[in-house]
Amino acid sequence: MRYSDFREAVVDVFGARLGPVLVDEQVLERLGDRTAAQALADGDEPRTVWWALCDAMEVPVARRWGPDRPSS
Repeated sequence: MRYSDFREAVVDVFGARLGPVLVDEQVLERLGDRTAAQALADGDEPRTVWWALCDAMEVPVARRWGPDRPSS
């Protein structure tokens, strides 16, 4: 997952208003009590950050794939 894919997935799943707020403000235990924005800035892989955010927000697995959706 690229950073641009991460941003698109955030907006797709959480919306254009709430998504960026979650990235900037939701502290994620799985990422060492950092926000998604902090983790990305620290060099964490966007896919890892995406899954941590989805876990915290209880996003169903079927909605998490975004641009990395496996082919059927």
